[in-house]
Amino acid sequence: MLALLRPLLAACVCLLAPGARGWSPPRGDGFHYQDISDGNGKGEIYFNGVRLHVETPRLSVSAARGSSVTLPCHFRYEPELSAPRRTRVKWSWLPANASGAPVAPEALARETEVMVAVGDRQRSYGGFRGRVRLRRLAPGDMSLVIAEMRLNDTGRYRCEVIDGLEDESVTVELELRGVVFPYYSQRGRYQLNFFGAQQACQDQEATLATYEQLFSAWEDGLDWCNAGWLADGTVQYPITAPRAGCGGAASAPGLRNYGQRHRLLYRYDAFCFSASLKGTVYFLKQRTKLNFTEAVQACAGDGGRIATVGQMYAAWRLAGLDRCDAGWLSDGSVRYPIAKARANCGPPEPGVRSFGFPPRNMDFGVYCYR
Repeated sequence: MLALLRPLLAACVCLLAPGARGWSPPRGDGFHYQDISDGNGKGEIYFNGVRLHVETPRLSVSAARGSSVTLPCHFRYEPELSAPRRTRVKWSWLPANASGAPVAPEALARETEVMVAVGDRQRSYGGFRGRVRLRRLAPGDMSLVIAEMRLNDTGRYRCEVIDGLEDESVTVELELRGVVFPYYSQRGRYQLNFFGAQQACQDQEATLATYEQLFSAWEDGLDWCNAGWLADGTVQYPITAPRAGCGGAASAPGLRNYGQRHRLLYRYDAFCFSASLKGTVYFLKQRTKLNFTEAVQACAGDGGRIATVGQMYAAWRLAGLDRCDAGWLSDGSVRYPIAKARANCGPPEPGVRSFGFPPRNMDFGVYCYR
């Protein structure tokens, strides 16, 4: 029996012998460990640990449509390295319509690659091709710069840095500065299924609002007692002053939520989101008022085009457009924007006043966009 155990005993003695390299169990503190003999014959074991940190100073960034925006991301090592290491950086994107907190593992599979960079080489993908780059203002700066921001660029962006077996990431939410507005069809209330609502918003230079955008608008005072589609397929409406017929007078203020509805069969209004534009919305001064056809021609003759509802809301909210004159818009509605409420200009609070969809042979002013 002793003869059989001798090889095992010899191996154990070898591991414990002075100068021998020992085995250290894996550690769960995020460091990479390497055992090093000090060569002093005492059998002491040391380790060198390097931890990769990926950080962002801002968890969310907002920007105007058409502008350039930077999503901050930096990485560093602890302790600091004496020589640079070769790292791989990947930016990916989860669109706002699919975003939800927290991020489940299966949600990461839906992320779309934006760009990948290794050293000085980088490649961008899809709708971001040619519009994105890394800022690189300092060592470790992997901030993403997006040019000509689009309406559908919003969502959660992930900055992932990979160094060998190390893989760390942070996320940054990108939001558009803009305004949420309720919208209904010329045919009347509750005439839009989900896809009709999407198209209606697009026709007005807008998109279906997200839950987060509607919630933010409610916090800013939006009160609307008609249910509308949101981008995630839910139907909701915001109430700041509870009352009968709007969830009940005894209910708390907030978003009334009908939940998910069949996108083809059910019909509601829409909540649209419009971002700021590079052009200008203005009331066209004319000696006489115009019917709808004349209004369209007048804007074209002035070097512009008749404004959309989304453009008017954006100009009112973001540029302070204020005019107490009703005018035609591109969808055949008649509205006017009031930034400073006053007598003879509608209700006592600011907003975009609407006359609905009058017959197109009636005469009004017109709002143009150029």
